[in-house]
Amino acid sequence: MIDTHAHIYTEKYADDRDTIIQRAFEQGVQKILMPNIDLASIEGMLSLEERYPTQCFSMMGLHPCYVKEDYQDQLAVITSNFEERSFIAVGEIGLDFYWDKTFEKQQYDAFEQQLRLARKYKLPVAIHMRDSIDQTLEVLADFKDVTGVLHCFSGNLEQANKAIDYGFLLGIGGVVTFKKSTLPQVIQEIPLSSMLLETDSPYLAPTPKRGKVNEPAFLSFIAEKIAVIKQVDVSVVIGETSKNAKQLFQLD
Repeated sequence: MIDTHAHIYTEKYADDRDTIIQRAFEQGVQKILMPNIDLASIEGMLSLEERYPTQCFSMMGLHPCYVKEDYQDQLAVITSNFEERSFIAVGEIGLDFYWDKTFEKQQYDAFEQQLRLARKYKLPVAIHMRDSIDQTLEVLADFKDVTGVLHCFSGNLEQANKAIDYGFLLGIGGVVTFKKSTLPQVIQEIPLSSMLLETDSPYLAPTPKRGKVNEPAFLSFIAEKIAVIKQVDVSVVIGETSKNAKQLFQLD
């Protein structure tokens, strides 16, 4: 399995980070992809990649919730990082209108600037779109040459199909296991070739771990739920989603 979205560099794991990573490997998670959040998260993320160079891989981007008055200064540093070394993707980027719309205009600008970065470096993007799926798809309509993943997808079938038509994959996480989730009905109708597995650790732990700090080792619960929905063996889900991740992020 490949966890395509996990913030395992955060302080949530400060006391037992290596134990949690080893537990993930023991549970069959071969690779962990790490989206960046802001300037403060870069050092910890890169040091973790250095510690696990064949298993942990870094993205670079400015998360929409961290787009504030100084976002242009932050983007300047984000951009300079791409000039200094390679990353597997531009992320985590996008729009978030759930928490605060104070910097809505700036979020759009930061999102589009980073989509242009992806275009320049021919990299995929990992997109955050909380309470903003339709707005995100509107932006992506002007970037048909950019591909990637809609992280933590929880939209409807029409939105899913539009994203797939744009060449995007859907990141499926713990939400699919929640009792009141409508995501299972969507997953019934879309192919495994359009899905990636993710945990979004430390957030959104899947049932039966809901309410706990999420971790990559819990990825199996998500794979198993998708297998039930699609009525296939879990090995098929793991095989297809891992192939998708390797192709999108150019992993060995």
